[in-house]
Amino acid sequence: MMTRQRLAIVTLALGGFLPHGIRAAGASPQERPVWIAPSDAETRPNPLAARPETEPGGAKLFKERCAQCHREDGTGTSWGPGLTGRRVQSQTDGTLFWKITSGNTRTGMPTFSGLPELQRWQLVLHLRALGSSHSAPR
Repeated sequence: MMTRQRLAIVTLALGGFLPHGIRAAGASPQERPVWIAPSDAETRPNPLAARPETEPGGAKLFKERCAQCHREDGTGTSWGPGLTGRRVQSQTDGTLFWKITSGNTRTGMPTFSGLPELQRWQLVLHLRALGSSHSAPR
């Protein structure tokens, strides 16, 4: 006999409503849903790009809002992918901003459109800092 909790999980899994980390943890990158920003978002420049001193604000936001799924160092967990590798770091600032803003319900990424715009740009700066810290020689 199935418990109510197990029945709920099975129902959600069959309906495809579980977050990416549960539903597709073992899925190959080819099996994961594609998440592509519109072209106008891709080319959007980061207004804080010349202000690296604002990145610590992004680090604080990341720790509060993102680290649970992506780890504080951005290397990822079973709930959220790593953000320090080439796959994420090769995306434009505008694309990352769009993804932070819009979220992706198919993968379990929440929307952060409720954050002020400049805070979302600070998150983009922090993602770049995470990528740089992981690509630097140790």
